[in-house]
Amino acid sequence: MIQITMRQAIQADQEQLADLRALALYDDLNRLGRYDEVKVRERFRNTFDPEYTWIIEVEGAAVGCVALKPKLEEMLLEHFYIHPDVQGQKIGTQVLNTLLQRDEVQGRRVILNVLQGSPARRLYERFGFVLDSEDEVDVFMSVQVQ
Repeated sequence: MIQITMRQAIQADQEQLADLRALALYDDLNRLGRYDEVKVRERFRNTFDPEYTWIIEVEGAAVGCVALKPKLEEMLLEHFYIHPDVQGQKIGTQVLNTLLQRDEVQGRRVILNVLQGSPARRLYERFGFVLDSEDEVDVFMSVQVQ
């Protein structure tokens, strides 16, 4: 298993992570007819909060990111992107395992959305996330963490 580390993001990481989002979502957004070179980065910039974002690293190199933001009654899992070159190596599994074991997550509902047809949905389902609703682009899922 690949050894990962996670470090707190800083504001200076924003553009690198916006580019990672564009790369990670390219295939799915293209398939859905929704890829826009500018908007894909803009949407990240508009919701990026380094306080709740971690950079995922393998051997000191950034390979992904994830954010877990507290909401009123729940936690929002977003911006979970793994570089395509290292997808399928259980990095997402390790990250999700780590996040769902955090003290502030215990007893809370975690919500997320994933693009229609994205292979990432299978990862979330393995962790017990269930379908809440969906539209032509997004699948909204949640899990109650015990």
